[in-house]
Amino acid sequence: MHSISLRSAKSAEIDRLARLWYDSWQDAHASILPADLARHRTLESFRQRLHDDLPNVRVAGAFGQPVGFCMIKQDELYQLFVSREARGAGVAAALLVDAEKRLAANGVTKAWLACAIGNERAARFYEKSGWHRVGPMINELETPDGTFQLEVWRYEKPMRSVGS
Repeated sequence: MHSISLRSAKSAEIDRLARLWYDSWQDAHASILPADLARHRTLESFRQRLHDDLPNVRVAGAFGQPVGFCMIKQDELYQLFVSREARGAGVAAALLVDAEKRLAANGVTKAWLACAIGNERAARFYEKSGWHRVGPMINELETPDGTFQLEVWRYEKPMRSVGS
């Protein structure tokens, strides 16, 4: 398998990244999450979130042709999505390792992520990657109607300091 090239996201890619996120979110979450949340997960909402957090977004794929992305936020692995076409090619694993390195470089000693309850494919991937499910938690998600409380699986993993 050839190595997967990762890089920082560029503002010119926000539309393509938003489409990748929207399509992947629909594929993985639309059928298992409440309709009251799904109606807020629009293409425009993903575009805005990418714009707001662009410095924290890393991308797999050539410029203008992203096949996956990962976003971190403080001590959280905040988002990780891979296009349907790129699944199984090691893209998610490469993005996850990159995110873990960035979290560790930021001084995070224990990172966490929220996984939608019922997203078994993602849960298996995280567990295979050394993340441990510590139990359910309420994740407070911002929507135009205010905070939406969603019960999710919380995963944690100790981060190794850079150089160890």
